[in-house]
Amino acid sequence: MYRTGHYGVSLLAYAPVGAAMLLAGRPAFALVGGAIVLGLARVPDYDHQVPFIQHRGPTHTLVFALLVGAVVGAVGFYGAPSLGLDPQQLGAFGLAMGTYGIVAHLLGDVLTPAGVPLFWPLSSRTYSFYVTRADNTVANWALLGLGVFVTIVTAVLVARVA
Repeated sequence: MYRTGHYGVSLLAYAPVGAAMLLAGRPAFALVGGAIVLGLARVPDYDHQVPFIQHRGPTHTLVFALLVGAVVGAVGFYGAPSLGLDPQQLGAFGLAMGTYGIVAHLLGDVLTPAGVPLFWPLSSRTYSFYVTRADNTVANWALLGLGVFVTIVTAVLVARVA
């Protein structure tokens, strides 16, 4: 996927999580979680800019997702006291959202024929659903449009329930 497709997949993946946070009475967590997931939407593709890392290599794995989640969780844990929040709660939330943000990216790339090596370093097998090529402009924009639409519909429905 390209940038637009990854943002769309991230919005689609986050909509139910954001809704759950809103329904639980945690609007700040819903907003921050969405910002984290969208902020991480392109991080695995930074491998294009690092000469010794193959594209769709280590940065496109569940290990990388957990590593990023651990970093975001640590930032939440150590930053929580200055915000007057519970470190364990914010740390766990950061871990979950950081991991989820990278997993959302992987979901987008699993739609392409190239796939991703989800379980590297345990296995070099790539996983793919062969839905569309990464450079398919229509598919990328359709994912973005669908992500925006689902996010808006979700927010409207939650507002009516709450």
